[in-house]
Amino acid sequence: SFSWARSCVYYPHMSVFDNMAYGLRNRRTPRDEIARRVAEAAGTLQLEGLLDRRPAQLSGGQRQRVAMGRAIVREPEAFLFDEPLSNLDAKLRVQMRLEIKRLQRALGTTSLYVTHDQVEAMTLADRLIVMNAGVAEQIGTPLEIYDAPASLFVAGFIGSPAMNFLPGTVAGDRLGVDLDGSGRTLSVTPPASVGRGGVTVGVRPEHLEPVSREEAVLEIAVELVEALGADSLVHGQLTGGGSGALVTVRVDGARQIAAGETLSLTVAAKHVHFFDPDDGKRLG
Repeated sequence: SFSWARSCVYYPHMSVFDNMAYGLRNRRTPRDEIARRVAEAAGTLQLEGLLDRRPAQLSGGQRQRVAMGRAIVREPEAFLFDEPLSNLDAKLRVQMRLEIKRLQRALGTTSLYVTHDQVEAMTLADRLIVMNAGVAEQIGTPLEIYDAPASLFVAGFIGSPAMNFLPGTVAGDRLGVDLDGSGRTLSVTPPASVGRGGVTVGVRPEHLEPVSREEAVLEIAVELVEALGADSLVHGQLTGGGSGALVTVRVDGARQIAAGETLSLTVAAKHVHFFDPDDGKRLG
């Protein structure tokens, strides 16, 4: 059987104990069994000293744990988490994400976790299903999907910031890919499945590396720099005319880059992805 856990699933007029026991009472579970299950769940969720309180007296994270406790006491074969962290602030979401991971490991119960947050998906999942308009675009481990996204949709959804997409043309000798309008050629041999002609090139921001102009495979005109501390996100437009594609680069936070500069970049061949520009499917 499934048990559903969501942050809003609790009764505000009931104590924590009564909230967790409610479903068991409806099933006419014996009182001593209810007490045992609630006590065990409260211990797992660190709610032992809060069983007499009502939800209004709890923090957001504690209320979330009560909702999870209501599901745990039923001892289901599987849990369904339906965007359980959507109502929490950013700091609390990180904390609860870790708690859910620890809880799942402790219980060993299969859990289906629905979320639009790719960070939650990457950090919590053993296996991911990336859905697009009701269709499963790709199924795999988080790293499998990050390293080899099956489509443009998956590549743009998994990874933060999202993957850069650049229009390109496979060179006649198949020994490189011309980046449309940039005057630059990527020295990478496309997979055999990539024919001559147009192709969409994908490169993640963290795989672009600042270099000297002589070593560069592309250049961007820097428009905006977001300083995040340990690293910075540099946003700019591909130079050379033509496509004018927007490019994001993740660089070391100590590197000084200002808007208006030209940033020369390279990328290792192993980090270059190819997609069909028509149907968006991965090539190779």
